[in-house]
Amino acid sequence: MNKKIIHIDMDAFYASIELRDHPEYAGKPLVVGRPESRGVVSAASYEARKYGIHSAMSSVKARKLCPDVIFIPGQMEVYKEVSKQIHAIFREYTDIIEPLSLDEAFLDVTENKKNIELATDIAKDIKRQIKENLKLTASAGVSYNKFLAKIASDYRKPDGLCVIHPDKAIKFIASLPIELFWGVGKTTGKKMHLLGIHSGADLQKCSLEFLISHFGKNGNLFYDFAHGIDNRAVEAVKIRQSIGCETTFEKDLTSPMAVIIELYHVACELTERITLKKFQGNTLTLKIKFNDFSQKTKCISNHHPLTDLDEILPLAKKLLKEIDISQHPIRLLGLSVSHPTEKLHPQQLSIQF
Repeated sequence: MNKKIIHIDMDAFYASIELRDHPEYAGKPLVVGRPESRGVVSAASYEARKYGIHSAMSSVKARKLCPDVIFIPGQMEVYKEVSKQIHAIFREYTDIIEPLSLDEAFLDVTENKKNIELATDIAKDIKRQIKENLKLTASAGVSYNKFLAKIASDYRKPDGLCVIHPDKAIKFIASLPIELFWGVGKTTGKKMHLLGIHSGADLQKCSLEFLISHFGKNGNLFYDFAHGIDNRAVEAVKIRQSIGCETTFEKDLTSPMAVIIELYHVACELTERITLKKFQGNTLTLKIKFNDFSQKTKCISNHHPLTDLDEILPLAKKLLKEIDISQHPIRLLGLSVSHPTEKLHPQQLSIQF
């Protein structure tokens, strides 16, 4: 409880950048994505969210929910550059920064470069700099561990600041809906409801043995979170665990030959990324999503790193044969290489942007 952890989460990051750079769209529902029939929403402004639009939603459904929604294609290089500027602000206070994505990160400010006593004051200062320098808003959560800091940053969005003091943590956790706990998705949430667990207070009443018996090793995690315990450190350097790519097709693939051709293109792109990042992993995973959105994955491990197309493509074809692709047209193909080998290249260390 002696740690001082801040979680910074940018508000509707991609959409907010587009609204900043296109003031003519101010106050209008806007999404980052393409309006084509196979398009997907990457980000939605808060005006668009009022209609129920959210990221990962199909563009077709977004248009149905709000016929006047404005589509803007993403500009990833712009978003990466803004992320670098945000991280430059972070580094004014600490070098112990754990990026979770372009738009959010944990900061350990227990000992900070400016010797500011209160983490709350650091969070306020970071939010002020982001607003003044970049004309964007961020939400911040402050607490003594990562779990609570992350919960806090979501609590008063947008442009929020929430502090969870150690003395009030247990009471705060008791008030939380169970769906807000890390690791509780739709399936786990339904299971918890069946067990009578609807809130943090309900979870606090459960014994460790009970939670382990129903949720396996995650039972330990849920028990600790319910009691305000999270001993994970903010990790300033992380090792890349995988690298991959995938393609969603304009038209579903129905021909086996077309699938082979597209698999070749995906394998070529994967090989290029592996070479660029100097990544070394020995497990290849094939991902197939059908037109009904059902999904199949298969993986195979090799005794040495997979880096060349001549190795990756035959293995990908072998995995493809293990999946019955005759029943449904294919919407998406993806390949990834994971399980990095022991000898790691320096460029494999935390790629923050």
